[in-house]
Amino acid sequence: MKEKIESYKQELEELKADTLDAIEAFRIKFLGSKGLVKELYADLKSVANEEKREFGQLINEFRTNAEAKYNELKDSLSASDGGSDPKVDLTRPGTKFPQGARHPISLVRKEIIEIFSRIGFTVSQGPEIEDDWHNFSALNFPPEHPARDMQDTFFVEKGDNEMALRTHTSSVQVRVMENSTPPIRTISPGRVFRNEAISARAHCIFHQVEGLYIDEKVSFADLKQTLLYFAKEMFGDKTEIRLRPSYFPFTEPSAEVDVSCNICGGKGCNVCKYTGYLEILGCGMVDPNVLEAAGIDSKKYSGFAFGMGIERIAMLKYQVKDLRLFFENDVRFLNQFKSAY
Repeated sequence: MKEKIESYKQELEELKADTLDAIEAFRIKFLGSKGLVKELYADLKSVANEEKREFGQLINEFRTNAEAKYNELKDSLSASDGGSDPKVDLTRPGTKFPQGARHPISLVRKEIIEIFSRIGFTVSQGPEIEDDWHNFSALNFPPEHPARDMQDTFFVEKGDNEMALRTHTSSVQVRVMENSTPPIRTISPGRVFRNEAISARAHCIFHQVEGLYIDEKVSFADLKQTLLYFAKEMFGDKTEIRLRPSYFPFTEPSAEVDVSCNICGGKGCNVCKYTGYLEILGCGMVDPNVLEAAGIDSKKYSGFAFGMGIERIAMLKYQVKDLRLFFENDVRFLNQFKSAY
């Protein structure tokens, strides 16, 4: 048996392998389930008991040398040509993986932020679970005010410490006003929640961007020019806007803003219901009560605020007719936005 082990050791020392196939053949021959090492262990059963210890050590030494030789051959091949089989053409193009696409809501959110950042607006963030003060009371929604019924709320905890999923990102503006000194120029993008029936034009979860500008002598004309600038940057230079009187508890006067329909060019179509305009946001001058609630002197400072739904802007920009498509994660729908990545 010693002669057999010495013979195998000699073969091991002289063995050379310079391809993956040759190295694998070596492994199978020496270390495989039916290889030489296994064969020697099987032969050990026929050795006299007093010699088993000696021969067992020899076999273990041989196995260790074989494993070291195998690792050496692998490392040598990897160092020389990256461990690749010479039959493989390394100049061939690699496998192409399908490219993903950004979600249209993310694209529009990013574009809105970029547009307002060019005129000095910073980005503010806040919690999605809000207390009554920041979500309602500080925004001129006193208890039992009928305006609270305008926003069906998901309450997390009712009672003295009432908490709810925020119904608008105006709550972020309250936090900014409480912790900042005018001038303030900020937008607050984020996810909001309202207990509404899901349809092609409404959802219980959606995204908003609300803006706030407070300084001395801020006027409604400043608000109009800001929104006109935004509309032209978002929808094109030929875009026009119109403002219609409206009501919001936290602004006075208030207005709804429409943009000229980018599908028919303002001529009238079924999308804009033949009016030539589409509603995109609400706005107004910040109510003095809101300024005072946040600790800002309403006699010295004035400001304007506006809010828009990102889904609404995305529907207009990409001519999507069903809001639910933004939440279904249908790859066929999302892949259409690869070019906008």
